[in-house]
Amino acid sequence: MTTTDYAAYIAGLPRVLAGAAALLRDGEGRVLLVEPNYRDGWTLPGGTVESDTGETPRQAARRETLEEIGLDVELGRLLAVDWVHGAARPPIVAYVYDGGVLDGERFRAIRLQEEELISWKLVEPEDLPTYLLGSLGFRVTAALDALASGRGALELENGRPVR
Repeated sequence: MTTTDYAAYIAGLPRVLAGAAALLRDGEGRVLLVEPNYRDGWTLPGGTVESDTGETPRQAARRETLEEIGLDVELGRLLAVDWVHGAARPPIVAYVYDGGVLDGERFRAIRLQEEELISWKLVEPEDLPTYLLGSLGFRVTAALDALASGRGALELENGRPVR
């Protein structure tokens, strides 16, 4: 296979988008959510994996957390990987990493990226479905379950564990 043939082969392969986020909590177990200005609902700090530049999901979650809320957080283990189907877009593979428990000083240091975010808040786990729309609510709940149980990362489809 020539270089040109290989490039044509690669260009014809299906596409998948990738996103990565950090699950950050306070000492009471509340989850840090951010409110974007470009869509309804709330989300975790995170965003698109810039795979064209060689960025990994872990690097993307850390970079996006720094860009969005001004905190450089050393990420812990992978909690969940979610395959999310979508209309009018390729599927998204969403990675959720343990961002750890932050103290009051770290929360006071949050500085929102005003181009994308309106606000942030700490939300009790049982209230997450009120803020997180669609499969995102299931994904974050599953990630919290993985964290609490100490088991490995969960494989999800549209936020639901794969059995």
